[in-house]
Amino acid sequence: MSFTHFNDSGRAYMVEVTGKDDTSRTAIAQGRITMKPETIEAIQNERIKKGDVLSVSQVAGIMGAKKTSEVIPMCHPLMLTGVDLRFQIEKNCILIEAEVKTVGKTGVEMEALTAVAMAALTIYDMCKALDKEMVIGEISLMKKTGGKSGDYFKEGLK
Repeated sequence: MSFTHFNDSGRAYMVEVTGKDDTSRTAIAQGRITMKPETIEAIQNERIKKGDVLSVSQVAGIMGAKKTSEVIPMCHPLMLTGVDLRFQIEKNCILIEAEVKTVGKTGVEMEALTAVAMAALTIYDMCKALDKEMVIGEISLMKKTGGKSGDYFKEGLK
């Protein structure tokens, strides 16, 4: 298997996508932030002094998706056509899911992953006064559609 992000000199470069067809592309990523049950309760009861944690994290995730090419060196700047984040609160964690869409020459996997990471980091930032032991993890691509390489579903999904 050859890697596409290296030029003939073995140095990194941004992949040329001019000749690729525009297709409808979607990516869904997921992650979690684990925390104390008391922190979950404070979030649910809006007792976090910095504000509505999930609303602010939603906006942070959207901003993260839009700014991905500014922080991931080889990502192309993309015109996103949609970004949505969903949160599922459990006993000791919050599951974060981001869905990102575009019509273009390259996929939005990195944008979805970045959206999840930014949302989780924002939750951490807003709750760190209450719980410094939070753990962000298990960020992964769940699904991607469109493009030459076709569709991908994480094992066990369809």
